[in-house]
Amino acid sequence: MTVKVKICGVRTPAILDAAAGAGADYVGLMFFPKSPRNVGLDEAAALAAAARGRVRTVAVMVDPDGALVDAVVEQVRPDVLQFHGSETPERVAAIKARTGLAVIKAIHVGEAADVARADAYEAVDHILYDAKAKPGAPLPGGNGVAFDWSVLAGARAPFALSGGLAPDNVAEAVRQTGAAMVDVSSGVETAPGVKDADLVTQFIAAARGAAPIKAKAS
Repeated sequence: MTVKVKICGVRTPAILDAAAGAGADYVGLMFFPKSPRNVGLDEAAALAAAARGRVRTVAVMVDPDGALVDAVVEQVRPDVLQFHGSETPERVAAIKARTGLAVIKAIHVGEAADVARADAYEAVDHILYDAKAKPGAPLPGGNGVAFDWSVLAGARAPFALSGGLAPDNVAEAVRQTGAAMVDVSSGVETAPGVKDADLVTQFIAAARGAAPIKAKAS
């Protein structure tokens, strides 16, 4: 099985085109005002419309209220919802049931004990393991920080991996962890929120060139 690739924090048609043209499976649209990658509903709707039929869109939210979820679903029409905050298993399951959309839940990892928290999220379609932000950090993800991949040895498979990934380390990350999907944001940027088309293309090529993954027993 070939690893899937998500380019997160897409804000412009040019980067959307670069990601789709290089073969990305997903692009992430960020709905979090504190993030330099934040997009408004109108911007996101235009990007999602341009992506339709070319690459799947993921709406990324951090502890959203019901009004934001509904607005994103109705106006943007994403393929997948991603929750990157402290959302409970019950809330994520309820949103999935109400919207009928596939769901990704991010688990923030600092040590091995954090990995087990994914077990409670039985309703989600994909678990995304991301590096835990340092205390006081303004963003829960997209900080360009990696974690010790060895703690994922007993993780429930298949899973997605994020945190500190870049064109020069993504192939090794896939080989070490067996991740079914890799997710990058800051690792393909020249400044916070400013993605580089060449880096996006390089990242996708490097991920695709990693050794084929073998599913682990869950």
